[in-house]
Amino acid sequence: MAATAAAAGSSVAKKDRNQSLLLGRYEIGKLLGHGTFAKVYHARNVKTGDSVAIKVLDKEKILKGGLVAHIKREVAILRRVRHPNIVQLFEVMATKSKIYFVMEYVRGGELFNKVAKGRLREDVARKYFQQLISAVAFCHARGVYHRDLKPENLLLDENGNLKVSDFGLSAVSDQIRQDGLFHTFCGTPAYVAPEVLARKGYDAAKVDIWSCGVILFVLMAGYLPFNDRNVMAMYKKIYKGEFRCPRWFSPELIKLLTRLLDTNPDTRITIPEIMENRWFKKGFKHIKFYFEDDKLCKVEDQEQDDDTESCSDQSAMSESDAEVETRRRVASLPRPASLNAFDLISFSPGFDLSGLFEEGGEGARFVSGAPVSKIISKLEEIAKLVSFTVRKKDCRVSLEGSREGEKGPLTIAAEIFELTPSLVVVEVKKKGGDRGEYEEFCQRELKPGLENLMQEESESAAAAAAELPVDVSHLPSDTE
Repeated sequence: MAATAAAAGSSVAKKDRNQSLLLGRYEIGKLLGHGTFAKVYHARNVKTGDSVAIKVLDKEKILKGGLVAHIKREVAILRRVRHPNIVQLFEVMATKSKIYFVMEYVRGGELFNKVAKGRLREDVARKYFQQLISAVAFCHARGVYHRDLKPENLLLDENGNLKVSDFGLSAVSDQIRQDGLFHTFCGTPAYVAPEVLARKGYDAAKVDIWSCGVILFVLMAGYLPFNDRNVMAMYKKIYKGEFRCPRWFSPELIKLLTRLLDTNPDTRITIPEIMENRWFKKGFKHIKFYFEDDKLCKVEDQEQDDDTESCSDQSAMSESDAEVETRRRVASLPRPASLNAFDLISFSPGFDLSGLFEEGGEGARFVSGAPVSKIISKLEEIAKLVSFTVRKKDCRVSLEGSREGEKGPLTIAAEIFELTPSLVVVEVKKKGGDRGEYEEFCQRELKPGLENLMQEESESAAAAAAELPVDVSHLPSDTE
């Protein structure tokens, strides 16, 4: 009786706890900051134990303020710009009255707090500037322009790495008018470019570069290059590009700042030119990375084991060594996850097991009798033909192109599921990049390659059947 009561009490307590969790998953902690339309809280995912930051927006205020399109644009931008030096958006959730942005929790606070204590050492300032330019270059390649870069919008993680945040004033390339320029006045006065103040239209990429120049000056000097208690007087200084570098600035740094804070946007330094600058290049390394299951994976951090090596790595081996290596990898491959009836139902309504390659939207699947190892090898072979990077984990293969576009490089994920002991389903999905490029790759490379695999398997099975000894002892002879 007591045990039953205790169990009932535990069940009620668990139910109460679940009800106190945000959407059954997040335990809300302290308030981190707030603005006119949103509050940001520290929270913990009770299932994983991970810390996150949750931005809570009031729907009524957003509707009254006419900010629905603004919020949608911010979400679209954050999903487009996933980079190690940009605060990551994990998911967006909503109730009747609130909208929740679940974001990466950056523990180190604002870079502004660090600068407020005094100027930084040159090597430290350079590291932050390098990370800032890497993030800005990544955004610009995807047609995203921040337009409000300043130390208050730059956060630091626990390892001292910079993270760009607050894309609320960001713009995307489809907002450009017919003259090829943006016309919205935005940004923080001390960091805003002279052409924005002129209100005649501006190139948002050049505006971000100007702001990066002001940030670099602040990191190195500990104060603003253009400053005055009177805002109009400060604007005049910005218009004229009047600033003086302190004596501890090196000639290389002064030269770079002069190009960054050039009042003429046409002659202002570009991102590729910044990356080739001598002062900037000291100790700079391009970060190679990818995201898997919302986790950032840096290529340089990966161990060169069977799961991460590219298909081209075996080219250095002798033929016999490669065969031994292939057999070893095949033996270590785990069995694919099995599909149940619900999985099959969740596939498209027209799913037909007799079809080789069923396409729909940004995904496709095919059925094969080939061994998992052969399917993975075929995917590697296809990737090698078009110089794609291959990453493998168990029965999942990721193919990533090298050509950058507004939506990033084409990234395709293939996962193998067991249908029966002798049949598997391979599901192919576009994870990133341009849809047109994905469809072209599927038609030109992926589909023909997988069809060839099926043909090879059929021919192999037919050849094996032909070589089997035929037992004729049970057949009647001619004399009978």
